[in-house]
Amino acid sequence: MSQNFMTAGSLDRGAAEPFEVGVVQWLRRAGEGDRADLSAGYWFVTPADAPDPMVVVGHADETVHIVSGRVRIEPEGGAPVELSAGGVVSLNKGVPATWTVLEPTVEFFVYS
Repeated sequence: MSQNFMTAGSLDRGAAEPFEVGVVQWLRRAGEGDRADLSAGYWFVTPADAPDPMVVVGHADETVHIVSGRVRIEPEGGAPVELSAGGVVSLNKGVPATWTVLEPTVEFFVYS
């Protein structure tokens, strides 16, 4: 049986650590609270971190909320979406998408 679990935090780039591209501040790491497939955090990325479009194949369902900055996401076979502060998108696991970082960006994400 799953234990009760809650985590809270605030946006703090100083608490971020290296990630595949850019840096990430974990709010919840995969496996915490008996939830192997659930994680969340803030991703900090700049055009210098990702100077070229990146093809990303999600290892989990992902929901993204842009806190600041701007990115373009083009899912394979779908129309591109340009997101800026306040924009939200949800992507299915395994769908390739091309990400282009257009401005220094802070994104809140949830993998599930």
